[in-house]
Amino acid sequence: MNREILAALKDVGVPVRFQTYGGKEETYITFFTYLDKPELHSDDRELITGNYIQIDVWSKKDYTDLVDSVHQKMIEAGFIKLNFYDLYEEELKVYHKVMRFLKEVI
Repeated sequence: MNREILAALKDVGVPVRFQTYGGKEETYITFFTYLDKPELHSDDRELITGNYIQIDVWSKKDYTDLVDSVHQKMIEAGFIKLNFYDLYEEELKVYHKVMRFLKEVI
């Protein structure tokens, strides 16, 4: 799943990293799977797995265009939007957009 996310977001113009980012850019993206669970069973077998993904956009400036681009690229890659919300990380003085998606895998 990580490879799919990295491939989907390869051209967004900012660093994209799994879980943590240690670079110096003021705008970057991190992501992780927060839930991996069976969505459909048959004959005691898991037929469909739900991969619940969180993408975090971090920036000290307006990230609206970046968020729109990430959203579009994830939809094009077959992910389903679940919910988005805005945060402001007071200690870091950074804006934080949480974007949650689902991808079902057979």
